[in-house]
Amino acid sequence: MSEAIERIVGANVKLGNRKALEDIKVHRQRLITELKSAHGAFDLSLLIKQLDDEIAVIEAGLTMLNIAAALMAPFQVSIAGK
Repeated sequence: MSEAIERIVGANVKLGNRKALEDIKVHRQRLITELKSAHGAFDLSLLIKQLDDEIAVIEAGLTMLNIAAALMAPFQVSIAGK
């Protein structure tokens, strides 16, 4: 797997940039759909596998953001209530 996607996801998690991660995930999913519908002499299965692996990394990043949001929720309520 590409170290680049891990760094990109890591940076977006640190910045709390959920939208960027969701956009990257949708783009990868769209690429997979297009590759699966392509007909030709080329075997695209390795590329599709790589994109699937990248989506798994992106989903892990989104899960980390979900966990962080859940942990911060009680503090946000108490701050808003003051």
